[in-house]
Amino acid sequence: MKTKSVLFAALLLVPALALAAPGDGKSKEEPKAEAAHRYVIERTFPAGALDGLNDEAKARINATNAKFGVKWLVSYANADKTKTYCVYEGPSEAAVREAAQANEIPVDSVTEVPVTLTP
Repeated sequence: MKTKSVLFAALLLVPALALAAPGDGKSKEEPKAEAAHRYVIERTFPAGALDGLNDEAKARINATNAKFGVKWLVSYANADKTKTYCVYEGPSEAAVREAAQANEIPVDSVTEVPVTLTP
């Protein structure tokens, strides 16, 4: 009876183990893209610097960001438009900083914000 139980258990495990076995390395599945990280970037601008931020300027910023795999999601500015808090997605903090440097815009701090809290 013990032998039958062991044999039965083995027969149940073999198909499960076969499904978990590594493939031949010729998988047709595409590799998963690395998930974007989300960051808040604090910036300080001279008074009046943001007054010229029109659609053309935003398009240039977005095109440059794309070269670094970075996406501008939203920005918030204080009342006198000298401080902004921008939410970006990108592959790394370094990519966010490189995109800002290429766009010639300041970066005071970059903080990764992986957790979303909702009310």
